[in-house]
Amino acid sequence: MAAGASVRLLLVLWPVAAMDIYTPTPLEVLNGTDVRLKCTFHSDVPPGKQVTVTWNFRPQTSGPDQNVFYYHEEPYPPTTGRFSGRVTWDGNIHKSDASIMLWNVNPADNGTFQCHVKNPPDVGGNIGEIQLAVVLRVSFSEIHILAVTIGSACALMIVIVVVVVVCQQRRRKRREKNVEMVETECNRSEKEKLKSSEPQEAVLGHAERV
Repeated sequence: MAAGASVRLLLVLWPVAAMDIYTPTPLEVLNGTDVRLKCTFHSDVPPGKQVTVTWNFRPQTSGPDQNVFYYHEEPYPPTTGRFSGRVTWDGNIHKSDASIMLWNVNPADNGTFQCHVKNPPDVGGNIGEIQLAVVLRVSFSEIHILAVTIGSACALMIVIVVVVVVCQQRRRKRREKNVEMVETECNRSEKEKLKSSEPQEAVLGHAERV
């Protein structure tokens, strides 16, 4: 009785909280490239030396779960197995980041990567899962479509600006040419008037001398 009461009192004074673990949506990775498996967490207890991180892998085909990575105060990458030499620590416990890097992915990496984080007394909660699909050619996603759309719109705007500038320059040259033609015509008219007035002046001058 006394022991049971002590346990209940301990649970009241120090309740066990649950961890919240966040992982991205399914990832599509090109064969032979590297990928960051992002895993972040939230705990009511400040993360410190007590934090442990365990990464496991469940193959898409039938087979047992495989150990990928372990962290406790320092990273412990696998020394044997298919992930040996291909996984490195890329997280920061003090920033609630338990991410890892997976190098040189291949079709055998198709499956589910699981991120387990414990921060006593926060030891329960959800498990972060990342569905990894290794492909030979990356398909167009919504981000790619958006990038192509934005790029096309920018190119169209540049073309419109160039056309407007060219049209303005041609219009200005046309106005300048029209002005030159008017000035030339005016000068020609003045010269003709001067030529027509010279004989009349000569006749008048001769009459005055007579």
